[in-house]
Amino acid sequence: MLKSAVSMGGSDIFIVPGAEVTVRIENDMRHLSEGRMLPADTEKLVAEMYRLAHRDMAHLDENGDDDFSFAIMDVSRFRCNAYRQRGTIAAICRIVNFELPDPVARNIPNMVLDLAQQRSGMVLVTGPAGSGKSTTLACIVDRINESRSAHIVTIEDPIEYLHRHKKSLVSQREVPNDASTFSRALRAALRQAPDVIMLGEMRDLDTIRTAITAAETGHLLLSSLHTIGAAKTVDRMIDTFPAEQQAQIRVQLSMVLKAVVSQRLVPTVDGKRVAVFEVMSVNPAIQNMIRDGRTHQIDNVIYGGSDKNMMSMDAELQRLVRERRITRETALLYAANPETLAKRI
Repeated sequence: MLKSAVSMGGSDIFIVPGAEVTVRIENDMRHLSEGRMLPADTEKLVAEMYRLAHRDMAHLDENGDDDFSFAIMDVSRFRCNAYRQRGTIAAICRIVNFELPDPVARNIPNMVLDLAQQRSGMVLVTGPAGSGKSTTLACIVDRINESRSAHIVTIEDPIEYLHRHKKSLVSQREVPNDASTFSRALRAALRQAPDVIMLGEMRDLDTIRTAITAAETGHLLLSSLHTIGAAKTVDRMIDTFPAEQQAQIRVQLSMVLKAVVSQRLVPTVDGKRVAVFEVMSVNPAIQNMIRDGRTHQIDNVIYGGSDKNMMSMDAELQRLVRERRITRETALLYAANPETLAKRI
C-alpha cells in the first residue's frame, strides 16, 4: 500500500476503520484497499507501522495518540500520527521524499530563501496544518547548508527531511527518541555551539521563551507556528505569556523577530495545489508596532507595497490569476482583503 501511494504521487495515507485505505493525490482521494477496513484490520496495519519504526505501541496506549516516523529503503519516508477514535485505532501517514524538495517546484520565492542570509534573530514560517511549513524550513536550512560554514541543529517531531553535511555540519534531533521534549532539546542545543537552530514547532510557553532567549544570544532560530498572517503570529506568541509579562515580551520580540513567512496551499485550475506566500520583514516601523501593541497596523505596512522586502498574499494571488494558474473565485476565497483584490483583478 505504501509503495502504491508513493508511485501514485500521493501526499497522505488514511487508515480509518469502516473505510477503505485512502491516499490523497492533490485534491483527489483514491482507494488503496479493495474493501472497507474492520477495526482488527486497521490495528494490524498500524502495528506493522510500529514494527517498521522500531517503536513500542505503548506510547499510543498511554496517550491515545502518537507521532512517529519510519523509512522504507528505495521507497520513501513516512511521518505518521496514530490515534484512537471510537475505541478503535486509526492512523494518518504523510509521505516525505528522501530527497530535499526543489524550491522552484514548490513555488517558494527567492525572498523566502534569502532569509537564509540572516545571521541571528528569529524567522518564523506559519500557516495551517499541511500547508508545507516543514518543506519551506527544510529549503531554508538547505540554503544555509550550501552557502556557509556553520553548525545547524534541528529539533523535530518527527524528523522529516534528512540533511547531508555540505558546507555546514547538521545535527538532527528527534523528539521523543533523541530528547524528551522540545524545550529540553532547545536548552541543550544552546550548549552545542550552534550557529543555526531549526525548531520544528513552538508548542508551549517554555519553548517560546527559550526560543526568544536563543534568538537574543546571537543565534539564528527558525521555527513554525499554526497561524495565518504576520499580525496573528505576533499576537499568538505574546498571548502565550501571562498578562504581567506581555509588555516585556513585546519589547524582546520587537528586537529579535526578523521575518514572518505565512503560506497556504491553494487549488489550481488543473486540479493541483500551489503554495502562496506572504512575507513580513521586520523594519523599524514594524518594530515600533510590535513594541507598542499596535499589531493590527502590521497588515497595512505589508499591503502598502512600499517596502521591497515585503510580499503580500493578495498580490501573489493576483499574480497567479494573471498567469491563469488559479481562478478569480479561488483568489477571492483565500484573499485577506477580497474587496480590494476584486477591484485589482
